[in-house]
Amino acid sequence: MYRIRTFNKISPVGLNRLDSALYAVSDSETDEDAILVRSAKLLDYDFPKNLLAISRAGAGVNNIPLDRCSEAGIVVFNTPGANANAVKELVLCAMLMGSRDVDGGIQWVRQQVASGVDVTTVVEKGKAAFIGPELYKKTLGVIGLGAIGSLVANIALSLGMDVYGYDPFLSVDALRLDRHIHVVKDINELYKRADYITIHIHYTKDTERMIDAKAIGAMKRGVRFINLARGEIVDDDAMLAALDTGWVAAYVTDFPNNRLVGAPHVLAMPHLGASTPESEQNCAVMAVDQLRDYLENGNIRNSVNLPAVSQERSGVCRLCLIHKNVPAMLASITTLLSRDGINVENLSNKSRGDYAYTIVDLSAPADQCVIDEVTALENVIRVRVIQ
Repeated sequence: MYRIRTFNKISPVGLNRLDSALYAVSDSETDEDAILVRSAKLLDYDFPKNLLAISRAGAGVNNIPLDRCSEAGIVVFNTPGANANAVKELVLCAMLMGSRDVDGGIQWVRQQVASGVDVTTVVEKGKAAFIGPELYKKTLGVIGLGAIGSLVANIALSLGMDVYGYDPFLSVDALRLDRHIHVVKDINELYKRADYITIHIHYTKDTERMIDAKAIGAMKRGVRFINLARGEIVDDDAMLAALDTGWVAAYVTDFPNNRLVGAPHVLAMPHLGASTPESEQNCAVMAVDQLRDYLENGNIRNSVNLPAVSQERSGVCRLCLIHKNVPAMLASITTLLSRDGINVENLSNKSRGDYAYTIVDLSAPADQCVIDEVTALENVIRVRVIQ
């Protein structure tokens, strides 16, 4: 039986996909084989030796120590696209709130009532303070054209907006983008045209403070900036300075901190991007299905630290090997197996950076002594046998 420890609340729609005869699932499991997590920080968590995988019910994985996981042979999964529609809808809300001061207007109405004023007598005069532009015929810049960004770009066209997109990591041919979207290779092309900018990229060392003073200075004066990706991608000092001068008209962020919340023209939300029942269910189902397929079959889909490798089961025994991406590893593995007279029915191997993953289906069970020899090979990190 596999032991799975949950961190945070995982939707039962996903957890119910785990057969209770094969899985023990709770937030109190110890010596766990796998972890299901949302936003809980695992950066300092002491991983048990048996831990095989961590599945994140969401896209960002900055709460998981990827380098440490890779070194220990722990596969880390995420769920790209599962929350895309929820975030897309919040981007639309953010654009509208960043344009027309809906939040300020609502607070003003409440203040009038609280002060004893008959609000019906002051709304016509008071509303002028909250006026703002329409989205129609304005230009939206979308940074990051993955699952979320492409949805945002496409729906903005339906609002009558002109849309520019930028993504250095994806092939344009692979995107489901409307042909009317202008995909640019130079982000400065997007900066100088966009009245609104929304960012949908992962937070990494390379993207930390990507939106800095230089980037903001390349944008149009009066731009409205939306960050539902990660707070660390935007340099708060640069953004606050730009808000003070009016260079940025509004900053809508899903990642509040005390400095931002106290600043004018900042709309800070409590990380609501994926907070819908539908999104939480989609993420949980995807996280569970990927984890189950790895534990039961050794297949890897949507890992952030190891390559995607999957194949149909064949033979009677499957070896799953995580190893360093160095020459002659496959030859060393197959030599040991053939020496024992075991036929390899099928084999898949892929690499990703410094690491590689190999699935080997065998025609007969491998003796433990052979498994021990394979495990002892230099540069082999972890070996699993699935019968």
